[in-house]
Amino acid sequence: MGLQQGFVTWFVGVLFLSTLLLSSADVHHYEFFVRESNFTKLCNTATLLVVNDSYPGPEIRVHRGDTVFVNVHNQGNYGFTIHWHGVKQPRNPWSDGPEFITQCPIQPGTNFTYEIVLSDEIGTLWWHAHSDWTRGSVHGAFIILPAENETYPFPTPDADQAIILESWYDGDYKQIIDDALAAGISPRQPNAYAINGHVGDTYGCPNDTIFRMQVDSEKIYLLRIINAAMNEHFFFTIANHTLTVVAQDASYVRRFTRDYILISPGQTMDVLVS
Repeated sequence: MGLQQGFVTWFVGVLFLSTLLLSSADVHHYEFFVRESNFTKLCNTATLLVVNDSYPGPEIRVHRGDTVFVNVHNQGNYGFTIHWHGVKQPRNPWSDGPEFITQCPIQPGTNFTYEIVLSDEIGTLWWHAHSDWTRGSVHGAFIILPAENETYPFPTPDADQAIILESWYDGDYKQIIDDALAAGISPRQPNAYAINGHVGDTYGCPNDTIFRMQVDSEKIYLLRIINAAMNEHFFFTIANHTLTVVAQDASYVRRFTRDYILISPGQTMDVLVS
């Protein structure tokens, strides 16, 4: 009798907790229109496949435990899929996105709605195309804030900012990898590197822009750093400042402070800067 009563108490507790979590979770809807757009960088105009005419694409910002629906419209010239990098998708693998693994490509002129089910992910992830090299231009930040009743396990930042590190190629990303595979050689090196789509003013083209972030002295900022480059590892630092790493790949870590970080392709790191 005692064991049975204990089980009933445990079951009711789990049911109550599940109901509480579900009642606090929200549902979000996004529309992604994927098509070719022209971008001028390095004094050259290139045509890229992007989402909503933006490079990088739109930011998804939700809370832990939420559900996200993304309706992807393929208005481009070839098929692709979208992958939600680092989202565990419990009991929902058919919305994970790898091409020819969990789904066929979304064909031109059609659309597909993804259901992204968040569980215990917290911090910064990213989404990207998962077909050949289309992720080079089809990508964006996926920000997962604490749930409404949660707080950060570190000093609450005054603001946060996604920092997306990218490889910039003058040309079609899919064509670059197709040519390399046909010739049996490695893809060529990027023409430049970018931060949130800005290549900076060090490449000799006066029209290129620099990514700028306005900050106030003594305030704490959470930088959500994403390495969206095709193959390159990056060192990241801020002159005369230290970086306190608090999360990696949407999971909190034991805090540590360094002058710089090394971030691999596909990896994300959350760092505090004062």
